Amino acid sequence: MSQPDARPWTDVSKFSTFVDHLEDEGAFSVRSIVDQLDEEIDVDGIVYHDRGIRAPGYDATFVHEPAGARGRPAFSIEVDTVGPRNTWAVFDATLGWDLYLLQADGVAALAWVSDEEYKTEEAAMFESKHEALAAGRFSFGVFLYAGDDWDERVARIQGTDAPAYLKRDDGTPVIPQSPSEFYDYIGSTATELRQTGGGAPEYLGILELEVTVD
Repeated sequence: MSQPDARPWTDVSKFSTFVDHLEDEGAFSVRSIVDQLDEEIDVDGIVYHDRGIRAPGYDATFVHEPAGARGRPAFSIEVDTVGPRNTWAVFDATLGWDLYLLQADGVAALAWVSDEEYKTEEAAMFESKHEALAAGRFSFGVFLYAGDDWDERVARIQGTDAPAYLKRDDGTPVIPQSPSEFYDYIGSTATELRQTGGGAPEYLGILELEVTVD
């Protein structure tokens, strides 16, 4: 779960028909979403967040995935990563997803949350997804950065040979120095991570997760 900088999000807004719109469009990038907003949000780069894994990139793209061999529709997100890294994830599109824009004190993020995640983890504590998101309760998101904040995250990932860095629940970073140190920390191999979505429970809706470095 995310607790971004231990600060609640003061401004939470939902995009309508996220999955249906993605199916109609085929694909759209995070930057294209931000460009269409009425308010101006500077973006020099993004950081993909997957339950504590943080992968910096210059952009990220959502893609509609037809049912195909999976037997169910899906959508994916692919990160245009910093350096020789590969980060993408595939999600079960049947779980009732909503996409939100979160803002607070000059910080912004996009987060996508399924009905199943909310019902299983948050409904007992929050009366709506909106309230849960405002409290920073989401498993998947893209944080938007500009200026020195973005430069700091580029320097952080370029200072390591690992595919990504991590954030503890208290917001402090963990910087592995090698792929093996990264996978040891999360208790998985690259293959296991890809095939099981990082060992995520089924209600989170993540089908595959690739976090590697060439």
